[in-house]
Amino acid sequence: MAPALPLRHATVPPLMPLLEVHDLSRAYYGVRAIDGLDLDVASGTITGLIGPNGAGKTTAFNVISGLVPPDRGTVRFDGTDITGWRPDAITRAGLVRTFQIARGFPRLSVLENLMLYGAHQPGESLPVALFGAWGKREEELRERAIATARRLNLLRVANNPASDLSGGQKKLLEIGRALMTDPRMIMLDEPIAGVNPTLSAQIGEHLLSLRDEGITFLIIEHHMDAIARLCDPVIVMAEGRKLTEGAFTAIAADHSVQEAYMGRRAGHLAQPSA
Repeated sequence: MAPALPLRHATVPPLMPLLEVHDLSRAYYGVRAIDGLDLDVASGTITGLIGPNGAGKTTAFNVISGLVPPDRGTVRFDGTDITGWRPDAITRAGLVRTFQIARGFPRLSVLENLMLYGAHQPGESLPVALFGAWGKREEELRERAIATARRLNLLRVANNPASDLSGGQKKLLEIGRALMTDPRMIMLDEPIAGVNPTLSAQIGEHLLSLRDEGITFLIIEHHMDAIARLCDPVIVMAEGRKLTEGAFTAIAADHSVQEAYMGRRAGHLAQPSA
């Protein structure tokens, strides 16, 4: 009998970065909002981005998403250099962001808002008018918008004007509009700010479900209980740079992180209660 082969321990390959940011900088009137920022977001994760007010988190989102050009540095998405691309081109590439204050068209219905953000709009042209391509695509967009509204528990208000939604429902509509673009990654700016605890928990469950289906997230959030519950890893920014990165329990115990949050109320980074 041949001797048994030694067992080999299986190794799990590290998650590959979907988003890579290197030496990113942006100044306003001589003041550097971000200054040599380096960060990676691994595919298939919900990565948290935290830091005290003025750390540069929203500026980083604005530069990465193409709203503001960088002074220097590079942004790569899925291996492609997208530095300086227009926001619409970045969205078509599969990277989309939401805003802290929900945007959209307040007088249009929830369903109409979702349809407007659908990917691959045919637009208005003579061939479209002659051959009826828009009618078919409109029906496809409507079906997708209905499915998105149903998924996010917005179907019962689908025909209501967006202005009639509660704060939490507007946050869900922001996520829905992002989903209509067929994203690979969504950057969320404070997705539960101003939202009641019940709806906050529901938003968290939606994000976990979407992550399990392959969508990657980068989240700015000041509610540490949500960061602890949803995010791994967590990136901490301070003074326009990455301060540290790791699991929430590790960064909450990090002395440099505690120093960065000096002046905050006691227990701001404490572990959430069970």
